[in-house]
Amino acid sequence: MKSGFVSIVGRPNVGKSTLLNNIIGHKVAITSDVAGTTRNTIQGIYHDKDKQIVFVDTPGIHKPQHKLGRILNKQAYLSLYDVDVVLFLIDATTKLGKGDMFVLDVLRQTNKSVILVINKIDKLSKEEIMFKINEYKDLYNFDHIVPVSALKKDNIARLLLLIDGYLKDNIKYYDETVITSNTKNFLISEYIREKVFTLTTEEIPHSVACVIEKLEEKKDIVNINAMIVVDRENVKKIIIGKQGIMIKEIGTLARKDIEYLLGKKVFLELYVKVIPKWRDKERYLNKLGFNK
Repeated sequence: MKSGFVSIVGRPNVGKSTLLNNIIGHKVAITSDVAGTTRNTIQGIYHDKDKQIVFVDTPGIHKPQHKLGRILNKQAYLSLYDVDVVLFLIDATTKLGKGDMFVLDVLRQTNKSVILVINKIDKLSKEEIMFKINEYKDLYNFDHIVPVSALKKDNIARLLLLIDGYLKDNIKYYDETVITSNTKNFLISEYIREKVFTLTTEEIPHSVACVIEKLEEKKDIVNINAMIVVDRENVKKIIIGKQGIMIKEIGTLARKDIEYLLGKKVFLELYVKVIPKWRDKERYLNKLGFNK
């Protein structure tokens, strides 16, 4: 049994969570078309008969605009140092930009083995894929360059085969039934936050967090109370919607994911609270579960 740790890094919205979910085969990280969805360092555990790989999905590395952004960057940086190999994920459909160069500068400070993973190749021709490879290959001393489609699982098997060569441990860190190190509360709060992004799209900025205030598990049903935190009154109005239609739909969609996760009927109660500038207030960042 070989085992090891792999960090997935890149700019926001390049498909890190989609890649993680499709490798693991379960939804352990939320996804959205809105950049910067991932807020915490998320571990997903891949198992097969020969190996166990602990994947660390990080918040997108970016230039921070507030205290929360600095915390997220710190989480992403720390995830690079105690792993066996780093996957640097890029979006093949976007131009090389300052954000990519910023991540490469961070990687240069780690001296870690790095595999460049070029994502979303299902949207490109072979010529465009080759152009993207040539665009990046001389920017860093990559160990390997692997074009993939995280969404369609193209070339994922080859990526796993390459990762196998970097696994240094001979210990099983998790039982085979464990697919994530995250708690139920964390996953549930993320499912709710995902539905906010899904249903409100560009209307809602990333000033949205979710806290599970009560989780009461009975024999046949689970009662959950959750608080959605925003920083402005107009954002609260959008999430609630006219006559409460939007928040009801958010709850309906989130409940389906939660019931699948828990294997029980779920009663989910949501409410929205405005905390102005919470992303810059340390006591709220701590309360909401963001580590310093």
